[in-house]
Amino acid sequence: MLNFFKKAFKDMKENAKAQHEVDKANLQAVKAESKAQWEEAKMTPKARQEKMQAERDAQIQEANNRIAKAEERIANAKK
Repeated sequence: MLNFFKKAFKDMKENAKAQHEVDKANLQAVKAESKAQWEEAKMTPKARQEKMQAERDAQIQEANNRIAKAEERIANAKK
């Protein structure tokens, strides 16, 4: 019985440490995202527009890649 509690407390301690690491990583991510948003807010309108256009171009390219893969799967399914 004593070993059961020792193992249980050891597991809880390890889980708490692991969760603490996750929380620290998430906090750092939120800080980085916040700083990025702040820097983006300070951009000139032209720079912001160029950035948004680049993001849209990347999304269009990704969608085109998905379409090509889907068409390839359709062609392979018909064989």
